[in-house]
Amino acid sequence: MKIWAWTLFTAILLAAANVFGAGQGDILGLWKTAGGDSQLEFFKCGDKICGKIIWLKVPNYIDRKDGPVGKTKTDRKNPNPALRSRPILGLPIMKGLTAKGSNRWEHGVCYDPETGKSYKCKMYLKSPKRLELRGYIGISLFGRNFVLTR
Repeated sequence: MKIWAWTLFTAILLAAANVFGAGQGDILGLWKTAGGDSQLEFFKCGDKICGKIIWLKVPNYIDRKDGPVGKTKTDRKNPNPALRSRPILGLPIMKGLTAKGSNRWEHGVCYDPETGKSYKCKMYLKSPKRLELRGYIGISLFGRNFVLTR
C-alpha cells in the first residue's frame, strides 16, 4: 500500500512540475525567428532575462539602398547617431524581462533594429519549442506578436 501511495505522489509531483514548473531556464538559449532569418540568444542578466542577435541569414548588405553592398549590417536606424555603427550581430535587443508566474515574462524592453524603435515587451512559453513574444506601445492591446522556435 505504501509503494502505491508513493508512486501516486511522485506521479502527481511530476505532472505538476510539467504544468507549473517552467522557469527562467526554460527560455535560456537559442531561438529562431519566424522565417529563419535570424537567431536570438536569451541569457540571464542579473535576475532578469536579456536577448541578443547571434546569427543572421544575410549578415551583409545586399542592396545599396539599405547600406554599402557587402558590408556588415549595422544598427543604422538607431535614434542615437553614436550607436548607428554597431553591428547587428551581437546587438542586444531585449532587456529587463522578469518572470511572472509559470511560462510568462513581462516588463521588458525590446528593440527593433529594422526601425530603430524600442517597445515594451512580454513573452509566453507556449511549449518547450515555441515562445511567443509581444511587443507593444503603452498597453499590450497596441502591439504585435512574434513567434520564436527552437
